[in-house]
Amino acid sequence: MISYFTEDVVFKFKNKRLNNKWLTLVAESEVKRIGDISIIFCSDPYILDINIRYLHHDYFTDIITFDYTEGDRLSGDLFISLDTVRANADEYGSDFETELNRVMVHGVLHLIGYDDHSSADKKLMREKENYYLSLREVL
Repeated sequence: MISYFTEDVVFKFKNKRLNNKWLTLVAESEVKRIGDISIIFCSDPYILDINIRYLHHDYFTDIITFDYTEGDRLSGDLFISLDTVRANADEYGSDFETELNRVMVHGVLHLIGYDDHSSADKKLMREKENYYLSLREVL
């Protein structure tokens, strides 16, 4: 089950059913299933605190994924900074909704087992994001 929360921001996420259907399709396409996934929308200061406290990284980011996946059942917490998503949308010439969808599928891809440490990993991750974003448009 995918659940949506906010921390220190006022944000009303629309289309939860469509989003759940889409992320379930992503999981099934990768021969996985959705377990318990929490998507937590927050601010830059909130995600920075998490990044420092739990990962010992002193910088802003758009998403932090805590992976609790067991076997083929995807579970985890996806903390998403709406501030950084907005800034990235502007920087990359995208709209907020598309960038938010990209970040959400990025987190799910991490739960599936994809990484983005090397150049090759980043390239594959971006290809997967683009592919699954295109599938969302036809749902």
